[in-house]
Amino acid sequence: AKSDEEVFVPWDETPVVLPSGSASLYLIKQVRDESHRFAITFHRELRDRAMTVSVLDDVPGVGPKRKRQIMRHFGSLKRLKAASEEEIAAVPGVPAEVANSVWQTLRAWDAEAAGVAEKAAKPE
Repeated sequence: AKSDEEVFVPWDETPVVLPSGSASLYLIKQVRDESHRFAITFHRELRDRAMTVSVLDDVPGVGPKRKRQIMRHFGSLKRLKAASEEEIAAVPGVPAEVANSVWQTLRAWDAEAAGVAEKAAKPE
């Protein structure tokens, strides 16, 4: 509340008005401010995590280190999607089985994206 600091309690319909400058009001304001800070921080972390999600996160055998190596080698997701299975396997530290999984996942992801785009383009 900006001007009237009223406290609502579940057992009473009328709000409790605490005198300004009282220790009780100060404590309630601190709890309120801390809970807002916590909620905002948590939401920002969720948003940041969602923004850094990659298609490579779902590939078995690709952890943060291999993901970093693959992305450094190709420079962009567009170039990675255009790469062949052999080109992916040529990345240092990426075994052929993992390269195959990456390539398969990228093909499935492209097919899914094309299906969604096709579905959105069709009028109902």
